[in-house]
Amino acid sequence: MAGFETLLDRIVDDMPGDETAALDNVDEYSAPDLPKTTLQAAVRGLRGRCPSCGKGHMFPRLLKPMDRCPICGQDWTAQQADDFPAYVAIIVTGHILAPVIIFMINETDFSMWTNLAIIIILGLILLGSLLQPAKGAIIAMQWWMGLHGFEKPPRPAPADASDKLQDHR
Repeated sequence: MAGFETLLDRIVDDMPGDETAALDNVDEYSAPDLPKTTLQAAVRGLRGRCPSCGKGHMFPRLLKPMDRCPICGQDWTAQQADDFPAYVAIIVTGHILAPVIIFMINETDFSMWTNLAIIIILGLILLGSLLQPAKGAIIAMQWWMGLHGFEKPPRPAPADASDKLQDHR
């Protein structure tokens, strides 16, 4: 259960809390570009962009991530997505194709070989199109949570927290 507790601690750290402590760790030049949530970092990864700045491309080739972002210089060599993007792509493909397969079997008069050819082609297209976005999102989430050798990035404070901090000065 130690691994679960560590992951749970990292998720809890992302929850809103004392925003004044987060202001001390944020560099004023990188703060506007950093994602504010795990979801925002994952969406940047899904789009094939650098999760840190959102501008640089993450993949120069199909599944090989850049060593460093050309815009912000973030080091991506610590990523260890391994086989997890393939598992995610297979699960999503299966959930998308299941109703299509059921419809094709029950409602069309195609032969078994025609159904099989259509299903294989659709499956390969879906898998091929989902692998890179899944890998980008997984690398982004590893980076955001500080997993597998990544240093946990500073969390930008919400705008209303900085207003509260200025009111108390």
